[in-house]
Amino acid sequence: MTSPGTEAAAQFLAAARRRGTPGSRIPEASRPGSVDDALAVQARVTELLGQSIGGYKCSAPNELRPVWMAPIYAPAIGSGPSYAVDDSRAAVQIEPEVAWVIGRDLAHPGSDDDIRNAIREARLALEVLGSRYADYGKPEIAAIENIADNLANQGLILGPIVRDPFARRLDAFPVTVRAPAGVVVAREGKHPDGHPFPPLAWLARFLAQRGTPLRAGAVVTCGSYCGAVEVPFDTPLTVEWGELGSMTVTLTRR
Repeated sequence: MTSPGTEAAAQFLAAARRRGTPGSRIPEASRPGSVDDALAVQARVTELLGQSIGGYKCSAPNELRPVWMAPIYAPAIGSGPSYAVDDSRAAVQIEPEVAWVIGRDLAHPGSDDDIRNAIREARLALEVLGSRYADYGKPEIAAIENIADNLANQGLILGPIVRDPFARRLDAFPVTVRAPAGVVVAREGKHPDGHPFPPLAWLARFLAQRGTPLRAGAVVTCGSYCGAVEVPFDTPLTVEWGELGSMTVTLTRR
């Protein structure tokens, strides 16, 4: 049974998603007080929106962040050359990542090799950010509130397949974002967890323990190589992941 606080927080966030414009934080009386509370809000928002889950975003746990995961709704997982965003802001933030596509259910994940063998493919990916909080990024927004808000996820754009991902360097490589007017950003990209596999392994076990395992076809994205990059709408963008490949996409308003 959903608690009154969880219901109020979920209704608040669901309304913000439907509105498509960022606003205030969850009212203080309804803010989640623990990670479990935040995960309950995630689940209830999913029910209220009637969305199916197509994947997840996650990072490996650490002392300050023992859980860092959120669902990505199936309708929000797309590809280029055009991707529509429900966002009223002047610009949009993207994060260049490498995502895993799961090939079989992971109800009882065992060793790391078991999880590797369940991967169907790796894909270049751009996470599209879009927090429901106007003050997203400010220190007063607690991590638990961000978990409740699906870690600011707006969507995911899948790019080309990465061939032989475990034979390639996925720890670090240059990341470049180009627009017709020139280079938007050029950084020496580095994966925040050293490699995108450890977050996947953690998530597979975490979800299995909760009775909501990763299913075949799920897409899991595991952290940005260069943080968030602000880019304009209605502009062709070419994103390069070093020698791994590139993709071109135009972000539009829905």
